[in-house]
Amino acid sequence: MIKKIIVFETIVALMAIIQACTKLEPAPPNNEDVLDGPVEGLTYDQSRRFLAGDVAFNNEVFNSRTGLGSIFVATSCGSCHAGDGKGTPFTTLTRFGQIDSTENQFLHLGGPQLQNRALPGYSPEQIPKGATFSKFTPPANTGLGFIELVSDADILAMADPADANNDGISGVPNYEYLPAFVQPFINAIPLNGKYIHRFGKKAAAYNLLHQTVNAYNQDIGITSTFNPKDVYSGINIDPEVSDLTIQNVVFYLQTLKAPIQRNINDVEIVQGKNLFSQIKCASCHTPQLTTGTSPVAALSNKTFFPYTDLLLHDMGSNLDDGYTEGSAKTFEWRTPPLWGLGLSPNSQGGQYFLMHDGRAKSIEEAIQMHGGEALQSKNNFTSLSQSEKNALLKFLKAL
Repeated sequence: MIKKIIVFETIVALMAIIQACTKLEPAPPNNEDVLDGPVEGLTYDQSRRFLAGDVAFNNEVFNSRTGLGSIFVATSCGSCHAGDGKGTPFTTLTRFGQIDSTENQFLHLGGPQLQNRALPGYSPEQIPKGATFSKFTPPANTGLGFIELVSDADILAMADPADANNDGISGVPNYEYLPAFVQPFINAIPLNGKYIHRFGKKAAAYNLLHQTVNAYNQDIGITSTFNPKDVYSGINIDPEVSDLTIQNVVFYLQTLKAPIQRNINDVEIVQGKNLFSQIKCASCHTPQLTTGTSPVAALSNKTFFPYTDLLLHDMGSNLDDGYTEGSAKTFEWRTPPLWGLGLSPNSQGGQYFLMHDGRAKSIEEAIQMHGGEALQSKNNFTSLSQSEKNALLKFLKAL
């Protein structure tokens, strides 16, 4: 009997210890407070593929034995996109060599991207004499699969190259030739053999396969069957990453969930949302878009809220870096999606690094840097009362 009592008391004590330890564990973050995680509705097989891509993107760190380029920028995908969020000045990329639509004139000297790190015995690249350059802070990754599925027709419907409605906004798509390994979308609307690109600061990447292959090659110096060119020697070499890994990473990026807006019924946030439209920010940062049909049902024919028109806009002389990609002009930048903006400090060391190169240290500072087609919206913001500005900024931080 005494033994039974001792055993019972031991079990109770252990349960109490386990319960106490459980109480000490931090609660998992709410889904709307993080950027990473899959879109809802994936099948079992799709979830497995998502996880395989997640491991390749966030856990695989390359070294000289596993294919890390002699010269490189980063050693993994996730090192530039912590938690699938924005990068920092420490992970900012440097692009160089193109000043107009005549294509990059410095490809033979390492363009378009500067590999600023090197293995022992090698020297990192230097920007060639005479080359213009720009700094690109890595963007957040979430919701990219939705953006990929916006039709060319919808993008063109938002464009207004001649400013026909006289609102001062004349967004245009970035047309460029496709690399050999990329197939055009079924609903693509080409122009003179070129196709609308939509990813990147200048909208220079066509789809997520294009973006992923470029990142492996230019950021990590990793060759693939899609792009076998070694960034150091300039010659084609055997692939250093498998097609399966590339495709898994593409699927991972396609099926990352879209950022979830927070506190949407807050009175001040509702006021800020209305002000956002009233001062014409929504003329470029289009709130709502829709996807087309996709083999992934969770992405197919969905309405989403990225706050971008995926078009290039003249942002004024202060944001003209003298460098461009594709058909974009040096002062033109693709409208960046604003969703997830309020979560950016989570991956940026607790503060903001905004605009294409991270030069703005707050949302208000970023707004004040807008020029060109966005000048009137900036002036409209400046004219708001302080309480109205606070409401608008609170709305943006809730995205």
